[in-house]
Amino acid sequence: MSIKLVTSTLLPTPFAEFRLHGFEAENGKEHVALTLGDITTAEPVLARVHSECLTGDALFSLRCDCGPQLEAAMKKIAEQGRGVILYLRQEGRGIGLINKIRAYAEQDKGLDTVEANEILGFLPDQREYGIAAEMFQQLGVAQIRLLTNNPRKLKALQDVGVNVLERVQHRVKTTAHSHRYLATKAAKMGHMD
Repeated sequence: MSIKLVTSTLLPTPFAEFRLHGFEAENGKEHVALTLGDITTAEPVLARVHSECLTGDALFSLRCDCGPQLEAAMKKIAEQGRGVILYLRQEGRGIGLINKIRAYAEQDKGLDTVEANEILGFLPDQREYGIAAEMFQQLGVAQIRLLTNNPRKLKALQDVGVNVLERVQHRVKTTAHSHRYLATKAAKMGHMD
């Protein structure tokens, strides 16, 4: 195993009291999962695989839809009373926080998100999902209904052995600041409604 579950605790939130699970990867990165209800049954689990976005998740940036996507996933899972969110430490589609800020600076000059990553020498999306498969396995999740609009994430998870039974649309409100970002994801990365 390249990642292991090391601790769990309760995490009260405005939406529900989740269980917070801490995972440690061989490379020293720490990842977490939020779970609600019994996720170990044969019934498919509503799930979100969310990559860290400090600017969107914690600093309320309007440049992306990451914070609202995370919040919407927590609300949907709370409404169902059962589900899991994997929170992967893959900032900036895997390029890291400082490089993400550099990419933002390139976007300030008129580049879109894909062009900004490429001008800095990165692929448009460098995330990897093998750890997600291991996290689902260690949590006892057999099959999922995935909250995503990203067909590449869907395929990547299936390619590493995650049993995705259904893609569940996960659209959040577009703002004046996030419009170009979301249009680029649709046009250049194939994101769906």
